[in-house]
Amino acid sequence: MKRFVKPVLVALLALSAVVCSPEANAAEEKAAAAVHNKTLWEQIHEGGWVMIPIGICSVLTVYLCGDGWIRTSQKRTSPPVYETELKRLFREGDYVGAYNFCKSNPAPMTNVFRSGIGMLGEGKSAVEEAMVGTMHQESSKLNSYISYLSVIGVCTPMIGLLGTVTGMIKAFANLGTSGIGDPSGLSAAIGEVLIATASGLLIAIPAFTMFYFLRSRASHSLHHIQDLMQEMFRKMPYDHMSGLHISGEEVFASMPNWIEHHEEAHVQDAGHEEVAAH
Repeated sequence: MKRFVKPVLVALLALSAVVCSPEANAAEEKAAAAVHNKTLWEQIHEGGWVMIPIGICSVLTVYLCGDGWIRTSQKRTSPPVYETELKRLFREGDYVGAYNFCKSNPAPMTNVFRSGIGMLGEGKSAVEEAMVGTMHQESSKLNSYISYLSVIGVCTPMIGLLGTVTGMIKAFANLGTSGIGDPSGLSAAIGEVLIATASGLLIAIPAFTMFYFLRSRASHSLHHIQDLMQEMFRKMPYDHMSGLHISGEEVFASMPNWIEHHEEAHVQDAGHEEVAAH
């Protein structure tokens, strides 16, 4: 038994000497230094030039999401205070006051109501057509900025794909120049490929998600305005307001000038006939 104990102790002492030697410690430090966790800025910088337009798209996405959230809010499109005041004016039959209130307090709801109230003297069909047309305009205004999120969602993966192509070109160019003996340049180019692609998708997915969410939110707000239109313009006494010009704004349409000239010529001819008769 003692014959085997002595060689084992010698081997353990040799191994400890190797582990504790300066060369071994230097090798371990070198290996630890080789394993370096990259910071976020280093990863962005490694992505290449395509990270600049992707960064711009990310800032625009945040801005458009915040702006769309505020614009499509029901409190912004149909403020409860405006609803209460318009209902009071409608109950009192003060349609001139309701028109002036809508004109002095612009909002999607008041803009729609103002167009309808201004056409009350023209009949039910004219009122409905005016409000529907204004609803389309307000819908376009709400969805104009939201639609840019869809554009960003389509463009950012394409920008990332462009970075992928340029990174692959650099990778193969490096491989053809230095061969497989220099893997560091090849790994850097492949890193650029992966980071550019991932960054483009990272911006596109939230942009598309917010686009569909905000579009649904805008539709809900517009449907609320339509419900108010049906509620408040029901049983409207159009017969008692026929021919009224409630808005008080200037009317540019007038009789054709050739009709006025024809009437003047007819009056002059009648006068000449009377003179000839005398």
